[in-house]
Amino acid sequence: MKLKPIAASMLRVLAIPALITALPLTATGADNWINGKTPDGQPDLQGVWTNPTLTPMERPVAQAGKPFLTDDEISTIESRTAARRAVADDNIVVEAGRNVGAYNQIWMDSGDTILSTGQASLIVDPPNGRAPIRPEAEAARDYGFANVEDDYIHQTVWDRCITRGVPGSMLPAGYNNAYRIIQTPDTVTIVYEMIHDVRVIPLNKSSHIDSKVKLWMGDSVAHWEGETLVVETTNFNNRGMIASSSAGARLKGVPVSEGLHVVERYSRVSEDTIIWEARVTDPGSFTGPFTISMPLTSDPGYDMYEYACHEGNHAVPNILQAGRASE
Repeated sequence: MKLKPIAASMLRVLAIPALITALPLTATGADNWINGKTPDGQPDLQGVWTNPTLTPMERPVAQAGKPFLTDDEISTIESRTAARRAVADDNIVVEAGRNVGAYNQIWMDSGDTILSTGQASLIVDPPNGRAPIRPEAEAARDYGFANVEDDYIHQTVWDRCITRGVPGSMLPAGYNNAYRIIQTPDTVTIVYEMIHDVRVIPLNKSSHIDSKVKLWMGDSVAHWEGETLVVETTNFNNRGMIASSSAGARLKGVPVSEGLHVVERYSRVSEDTIIWEARVTDPGSFTGPFTISMPLTSDPGYDMYEYACHEGNHAVPNILQAGRASE
């Protein structure tokens, strides 16, 4: 769903992380929109939000100095994608003895537009739009993919139906790109459609749990900075990853360490838009911090269903059995 044109220019500015907290977020554009409040006085983030998009996780190397796309470039990307998908659907019939093929577009929800901000990648910092992955972390990723038939631990946490973690649960994928936000006086709860995680974030907790406790989704402490919800998450185990789907490109399968530290910001900038930002620091896997940012779009008519990941899912044992058969 396209955003209202009045918000587009403001959103291009808000996509720059350094300016997100510096700009007033109580009004945008000619509508002079004012954010509502919950009954207990919090800025209202509630509702169902979506983020399917054609915008890639990282910027191509050749576009390192180009943080935003032009209108013509956006139109070209969207038109070419639509044409390519139409051709793929027209040729979905599989020849005897060939690959069984994949889903057609009716089953997918990977978006048909570039983000309304016009940003060229989900990663907006460093300035080149690329994650500073350590070579040893890339090697661990590559080893895992090369050995998926040897042991289930080499398969992604999404393939294993465990969790997509933090901030991975907020990243767009091929489908199920919806998030329900619910607020109470002392919590903010996010229900993720993909894998059906439920994350309850306390607002009345001042410190993290004991550092010896390690969790898949980490331990979160949240507070309000004006109209922005700030969530700091630590206490991760070292068995997850930032991205677990192909939409993550190079980041898919890159492991995280127990030193992972994530700071998220949720800023509602219009009736239809929340700007979400995640600052990721993990010295064990990355040479420096990086920031992911994107708009979330309100979609009150979207129906979220349980993502029953394990029921009827034989992929993991089948992959392992194929490996044994090939041996």
